[in-house]
Amino acid sequence: MDTITAVQLILLPVGALAVAGISRWRGWPAPLLLVLAGLIASLVPRMPEYELDPEIVLIVFLPPLLYSASLDSSYMRLRENRRAVALLSVGLVLVSTLVVGLAAMALIPALSLAAALAFGAIVAPPDAVAAVAVGRKLGLPRRVLTILLGESLFNDATALTAYRVAVAATMGMGFTTLGIAGQFAYSAGVGVAIGLALAYVTGYVLQRIADALVANAISLLIPYVAYVAAEIAHASGVIAVVIVGIYLGHVLSRTVYATRLLSNAVWQVLDFLLESIVFALIGLQLWPIWNRLPPDQRGDALLYAVILFLVAVLVRVLWMPCGAYIPRLISPRIRRREPPVPWRHLVVVSWAGMRGVVSLAAAYALPDSFPERELVQFLTFAVVIGTLVVQGLSFPWLIRKLGVSNEPERYEDNLREAGAQQAAAAASLARLEEMTADGVSTLHQEIVDQLRSRAERRALHAWERLGGGTAFEGEETPAAAYRRLRREMLAAEREVFIGLRDRRRIDDEVLHRVLKELDFEEATLERD
Repeated sequence: MDTITAVQLILLPVGALAVAGISRWRGWPAPLLLVLAGLIASLVPRMPEYELDPEIVLIVFLPPLLYSASLDSSYMRLRENRRAVALLSVGLVLVSTLVVGLAAMALIPALSLAAALAFGAIVAPPDAVAAVAVGRKLGLPRRVLTILLGESLFNDATALTAYRVAVAATMGMGFTTLGIAGQFAYSAGVGVAIGLALAYVTGYVLQRIADALVANAISLLIPYVAYVAAEIAHASGVIAVVIVGIYLGHVLSRTVYATRLLSNAVWQVLDFLLESIVFALIGLQLWPIWNRLPPDQRGDALLYAVILFLVAVLVRVLWMPCGAYIPRLISPRIRRREPPVPWRHLVVVSWAGMRGVVSLAAAYALPDSFPERELVQFLTFAVVIGTLVVQGLSFPWLIRKLGVSNEPERYEDNLREAGAQQAAAAASLARLEEMTADGVSTLHQEIVDQLRSRAERRALHAWERLGGGTAFEGEETPAAAYRRLRREMLAAEREVFIGLRDRRRIDDEVLHRVLKELDFEEATLERD
């Protein structure tokens, strides 16, 4: 590898992390700032061209990002909202493929029906990373976030399957309605089967491994194993990864505590790194794609881009009320089982259709002989950038304007947590009394009193968060005072150990072991 190539490889992640770090420091939405920074950087003279490699995106970036999002999702909530998720991840993707494809065919005579549908499939699946990040920060209701996350987990599988069928037809392999249905059924069914098999085996292993490093090393490999295994079987690697992630996220609570602590840290760092690179890479595609367009085609391409961007947005906006209200009008069972959808929630979800790197990777993966390949790539880029910038920048404003929040849910969560903490404290105290029923020595009585006090303090803290603490308004609660004072004590202890290490009174290994104990205790204090 020559020096210039090495510098280019380092420059991208370093620059992306710098922009992402600034956005977190300032409280700005990192994905959008990264895209805008990439767009600006692509216009800088003599900037290296970072051409997106579809194989790297679909094999290196996509599996861990999908897996991490799946781990963070809730199987229970996804099951409760499965109809809404299916309407978006399957129904809306297929409708978008058809409508956007027909619009592209009407605009561009050189595109056949199959080629136009391939383009429709490319831009059909939204990427909810930016929307979910903004939504969590602004406190969107849990059901809205679940639907958006569930849609982004499964819609890539639908779109990529439709894309492969349409590309094959464009290249002369032909297709029938029955063949398409069979391809979808096989791709999804085998992907689910492979995902479930790997999930069960991996879950069984992880629950029996006490070594957190080994367990998390396995966890890092699993998304790649699932994706590659499904792709070898010509099935949906996306579905296989998502199934594994949802299942393991559900059983992770049964692993040892060290595995859970390390898993959370590992995937947060990996997400931050990969997402920063991916969104910066999207913006950096502007100049390479623009340069590949024939000069005499650029004016028409800009007009096509605006029209197809509007069509892609309008399809989602129109689909949302149809998918939400028509089934409720038709089916009494749906009305009984599902709560009505507030119109404000519907508006938020309809505007959360930002496209992402999967669309660009699919466009780059088109065969060289695909008709109007450069134009299709430019139009894909325009739709991706248009949705990220226009919808992404206005999404926070829309949420605030509509007044959509999870405040009632947060109160209910705190109330339920307080009740659960009370029950857990009672159970732990009962076990303590059982273990000490035969009496304890004077020396051990102090330990028993400390354990009893700690259990009671956890329950008290949960009620204080509801406003039920013993402090007057503006006064520090006992639990808050305990956390503040204990943190100061831990900081003082930490300084002593570091000073002893610096004076060579203790070894670094001793320091690391002690700091680990102090860090774990401080982590238990970090409650709002």
